[in-house]
Amino acid sequence: MNKKLILGLLVSASSFFASAQADISAARNFAIGQTVTIRGVVTNGSELGTIRYVQDGGAALPAFGSILNSVQRGDSIEVTGVLYDYNGLLEISPTNSFTDLGNGTLPAAQSIPITAVSESLEAQLLRFENVTFTTTGTFVGNTNYNITDGTNTLQIRISTGSNLVGVAIPTGPVSVTGVLGQFNTFQLLPRDQNDIIAYVAPLREINVTIGGNTYLNGSQYVVGTSAVSTVTVQNLGTGNLTVSGTSFSGANAADFSTTFTNQVVGGGSTAAINVQFTAGGTGSRLASLTIASDDADEASYVINLYAIGTNNTATEPSANPTALNFSNVKAYGFNGTYTASATAENYVVVWANGAAVNAAPVDGVTYQRGDVIGNGRVTYVGPATAFAPRHVIANQTYHIAVFAFNGPSGFENYKTTAPLTGSVTSQGEQIGSYYSTISSSSASFVTDLTALINPHTVISYGNYKPTVMSQFEIQDTTMGRSFVICAYSGERKVFNDPFDWTAVGYSREHSYCHSWMPSFPADGTPAKPEYSDQHNLYPTNLNNANSPRSNLPMNEITGSIVFNYLEGSVGYNGAQMVYEPRESQKGNAARAMFYMVVAYNGVNGQGWGLGSNQPQEVLKTWHFADLPDNYEIARNEYIFSQQNNRNPFVDSVDYACFVDFSNATYDADGCLLSVEENLQQNFVVFPVPATTQLFLQVNGLNIQSYTITDATGKTVMSAGNLEAPVVECNTTELSSGMYVVTVTTPKGTVTRNLVIE
Repeated sequence: MNKKLILGLLVSASSFFASAQADISAARNFAIGQTVTIRGVVTNGSELGTIRYVQDGGAALPAFGSILNSVQRGDSIEVTGVLYDYNGLLEISPTNSFTDLGNGTLPAAQSIPITAVSESLEAQLLRFENVTFTTTGTFVGNTNYNITDGTNTLQIRISTGSNLVGVAIPTGPVSVTGVLGQFNTFQLLPRDQNDIIAYVAPLREINVTIGGNTYLNGSQYVVGTSAVSTVTVQNLGTGNLTVSGTSFSGANAADFSTTFTNQVVGGGSTAAINVQFTAGGTGSRLASLTIASDDADEASYVINLYAIGTNNTATEPSANPTALNFSNVKAYGFNGTYTASATAENYVVVWANGAAVNAAPVDGVTYQRGDVIGNGRVTYVGPATAFAPRHVIANQTYHIAVFAFNGPSGFENYKTTAPLTGSVTSQGEQIGSYYSTISSSSASFVTDLTALINPHTVISYGNYKPTVMSQFEIQDTTMGRSFVICAYSGERKVFNDPFDWTAVGYSREHSYCHSWMPSFPADGTPAKPEYSDQHNLYPTNLNNANSPRSNLPMNEITGSIVFNYLEGSVGYNGAQMVYEPRESQKGNAARAMFYMVVAYNGVNGQGWGLGSNQPQEVLKTWHFADLPDNYEIARNEYIFSQQNNRNPFVDSVDYACFVDFSNATYDADGCLLSVEENLQQNFVVFPVPATTQLFLQVNGLNIQSYTITDATGKTVMSAGNLEAPVVECNTTELSSGMYVVTVTTPKGTVTRNLVIE
């Protein structure tokens, strides 16, 4: 049994302080929705479809997408894409790009018992000996079968593209090789007829278990502070296995001992090795147990032992990582990298919005993504030297602190002094020249907007989860869990990854109702673009928000309420039953509906006006009262990255003045607003109240200068010659109280009150 070292989970004693690598094992530790780059050898070809299983020296990760159709078994490639959970299988989907690095060396299949199947081995090339199929007949494509070792079973999936289709199912013992996939349960995927062969029993075959779990050759066992650990040697062969001795090596070998002597283990029998640990000092106590036998291919079976000394914590790293860098900075995300510490096994990355991280992790505490440390939250824990936080929004300054640590769970020792720190500011609107051909003073304004934003790249309705949900909406919370906010009610729904619509009880809500669409029903196969347009879809609680809203118009409830869930309600406006979402969604919903009217009006000769059922007046009121915030700006930028089109009413608030959304025609009066009124409605000051930072923005215009005065009229801050779409002010020196801010733009000046806490 050639059991290779699983680097993603294991650390050998000799390489305990080696630099952490951004390998596949590390990539598997990232959050769903984050972008990763991996490098390895492909273990399958087109026989398994449009997916390629990529494996390096320690772990594997499948990459999905037609972009990889030319990749063959044995190719060495570098792949970049987004982590996605597909029915339990962690994969890269979508695959954004790949580089062919030439021919590689196929990894040997690890031979393991069925009981050793685990998440750590997912996507790797494995082999199972002396198993039988539980059914007879002929293999059929895209069909599941089971193999058994007499006690345990494992699902086998035969793919349509495999030449196993039509082959008789073996009736006797076999050796089965394949990649370990998952579809709600683990399943082995044989690639061709060479992967299922008659089993030939070995004369002698060593296997090692501790506590009932198989430990592969080269793997690590955490002793912790246990005085005695029982290592069980199994002989899976038919003849006698002679265990000729045991030995300890490594930095702290003297801390370990055993009374085990040479022993003959009969076929199918076991022998016990009691390992005694007596701490000879503090910190991490590391050694390797070598079991010598006459197994043909594993004469030296090594288990790396990780024990803890008399102080009950691992050895503290002598230094934290260095050289924090940020890249791919967007309104909705960024990547961070750092240079590894030569004395660290792992890192915990903490981020805080608006202020430096003010606390450090505590020794002996195991942190998970989303856990709170001071004013910050954990965004990554693991050996990688790269991270990508989830749910970044626009125009924010995020502060990062990276702490190195050593030790297994419960014995962590963090380097809390002089952590690696830095900050990065997410982008705001990146409009550029997108609207350079659009003029709100033109009679063709509405049709010009339609031509600009539609057609666009269509993302399928089903792909809303791996795109908007995984890469933007889902946020981290404590204990490694996640949460999503219901757009209508404000509910924060906590769940354990992966996100699943049914399990969480959520759905994709059409702001502009599906039944209103002139193309209704638009959800056929394939669905029409308007059905899956991401600008129109928001996550909502299915039973308590989506269903109650149904296809009701949105409006203020002025009469009785007939249903309420948190901040979303159904009730009456006069004689009309309406739905009223939470305050912070009102403007968002209005702009989504505005977008749909303009994007699809005239397509196939159909009119998309709101008509009288959904009064545009209330939507325009909501639009100006709830201007685009940084969440919505980031969302618009993210969807632009997916669909290659923007929502004009997020980018330019005053555009809504020039559209009669009841019939999708041009309104030359422009809301009858004066220049001063337009400026006032487009002037955004945030956050309110402010503490240490203040942002000033006049949507669609550059700010040339600003002045902040206190209650006495004294100027306390000012700046000129800016020509900036967003101005960031450091308000740490300002006392708490009321102030007045005045900005100058190419269209005049505008003033607004603000509060400093």
